Amino acid sequence: METITKNLVTKAEQEKSVYTSKVDFAQLKSEMHMLEKNDASLMKAENERLLTEIEKLKSKLNEEVRRTQAGVRLDLNLEKGRIRDEASSLELKIKETETRIESEISNLRTQMETTKFQILQYMLGTLTGAGALILAYLRMFR
Repeated sequence: METITKNLVTKAEQEKSVYTSKVDFAQLKSEMHMLEKNDASLMKAENERLLTEIEKLKSKLNEEVRRTQAGVRLDLNLEKGRIRDEASSLELKIKETETRIESEISNLRTQMETTKFQILQYMLGTLTGAGALILAYLRMFR
């Protein structure tokens, strides 16, 4: 019996062991809870930092997009102005060409009228001379 009782634990020792275990578990639980809270607060702080960084990047991206759009608008307006200037210079050249063509056409018409008048003069002169020769020929043989 002595050997059997040597291996057995007394109720007080068992309660002391249970109490010690409960205290150890309570400490472990509080440490786990504290670590969990600490990790949650660290995660929350990291999340806030990342959200702030994302907002900064968004604003930077929006600013860059606005700057790029402004640059593109400026380039488009400059290109429109250049095209307008080029179109107006081409219109002036077209008007100058039309004016030259009109003057050449009127010069050609004048030359044609002059040539037509000269041909009529030579034709009348030739017809008059031929008529005079015919009348002289008729008078001679009559």
